[in-house]
Amino acid sequence: MKHTRIWLTALMLSALLVLAACGGSDSSEEGSSDEGSSEDKEVSIGMNNWAENIAVSNMWKVVLEEEGYDVELENVEKGVLYEGLEAGDIDIGMEIWLPNTDASFYEQYEEDIDWRETWYEGTTLGLVVPSYMEDINTIEDLNENVDQFDDGQIYGIDSGASIMSLTDEAIDTYDLDYSLAASSEGSMMTELTGAVENEEPIVVTLWTPHWAFSEMDLKFLEDTENVYGDSENISYAARLGLEDDQPELVEMFDKFMLDDQQLGELMASINEADSEEEGAQAWVDENQDVIDEWIQ
Repeated sequence: MKHTRIWLTALMLSALLVLAACGGSDSSEEGSSDEGSSEDKEVSIGMNNWAENIAVSNMWKVVLEEEGYDVELENVEKGVLYEGLEAGDIDIGMEIWLPNTDASFYEQYEEDIDWRETWYEGTTLGLVVPSYMEDINTIEDLNENVDQFDDGQIYGIDSGASIMSLTDEAIDTYDLDYSLAASSEGSMMTELTGAVENEEPIVVTLWTPHWAFSEMDLKFLEDTENVYGDSENISYAARLGLEDDQPELVEMFDKFMLDDQQLGELMASINEADSEEEGAQAWVDENQDVIDEWIQ
């Protein structure tokens, strides 16, 4: 009997060890599942250096991180953005101007990128001067007043931007006696702000929506040849397969929409803040009702 009790006790201990091992296996599987879920909530957003793109990209970073996502903003030029979307290295590009400005990119990547929903309607882009330049109202007027510009330059942004190639076309179409200076948006805005403060002549490549129009009295030059095209819309694009991988994420972005006032306030909030993310957070805190329409 004594040996029997010992044998039964040993058998029960073995069974308990087996059950414990199974439980450990289940826990490990649950941990792996949680880890996978975390990976599913990673997203990279390609951000080119335009004021409205910086604004909405940082806004989405704040919103998505509050929803548990791990967000990385990738600073890229327009051409690199499309290459990244095609390769699957970037999940979302926030700023697609169609049907004119980004037409060449659309033709190149039409089958390789998931072109999604419009989030802003009614853009304008072209050549801009301060309103105090009363004698210059059309692009043709630039040549008639070239003596006002000591450097003979049109101040532009990064060389890969679509507005730059359109400006090259405008220089040819209107036979302008000017050169196009490529730089960053920040450098261009520094030149514009300095000129306006001193009421000096300047011509720049610019677009709406942009916070500059709320800070300075500016005007677009009439484009009689319509080189820069008609008013456009801004949409977003995704890498192929993102909707299958993260349907809830794509659904949120599909619902995303801003009007001129909302976007202007967002850009102003970021421009006035110490950091882009701080400005985006301030706008998010004031507009939670708007955001709830996208994420619920």
